[in-house]
Amino acid sequence: MRYKVTFVSGLALGYVLGTRAGRERYEQMKKCVREAARNPAVRNAAETAGQQGRQFAGKAFTAVGDRVGDVLPASVTDRVRVLRGRGGGSAGYDDDWGTSNT
Repeated sequence: MRYKVTFVSGLALGYVLGTRAGRERYEQMKKCVREAARNPAVRNAAETAGQQGRQFAGKAFTAVGDRVGDVLPASVTDRVRVLRGRGGGSAGYDDDWGTSNT
């Protein structure tokens, strides 16, 4: 319950501050976010984080698979194999977000 109240109060505060700032400030913040997203250093950091996340997920799946054994349903193991194959780290690979691992 405490977390719901905190979330709702944060949402209300954000709404009030957002409406006071107005459309002009919103457009200014949107422009700054776009420029940051186009920055090569930010893109490289995001790609590196994505690769590390995929590696960690693969290690976690292996660790859980070793402990659980053949208890996992085939649908889960098939889906994980597909996902692991997609993030193979090959140069020039485009993911669903339109970014590449290069």
